[in-house]
Amino acid sequence: MTWCVYIVMCSDKTLYTGVAKDVGRRVHEHNTSDRLGARYTRARRPVILVYTEACEDRSQASRREVQIKRLSRREKEDLISSGVRRAGSC
Repeated sequence: MTWCVYIVMCSDKTLYTGVAKDVGRRVHEHNTSDRLGARYTRARRPVILVYTEACEDRSQASRREVQIKRLSRREKEDLISSGVRRAGSC
């Protein structure tokens, strides 16, 4: 399985970025698990997957996650709407 960077939109319209091997499972955890979901998303459920990007390994995925987290809200929205690497590519 490939490592992926993903962005979810929370119910309050904020964006959360993370990495996972199984993005579908991870989004499910964000939405249902108080133990496995990120603390940030627990209070902002439900979350909706809006972007994924495949990476070669965990290291590359983590580096890309940091790059995306440093983007402004507008830049993240542009990335999401670019359609280059949309949700479902992982």
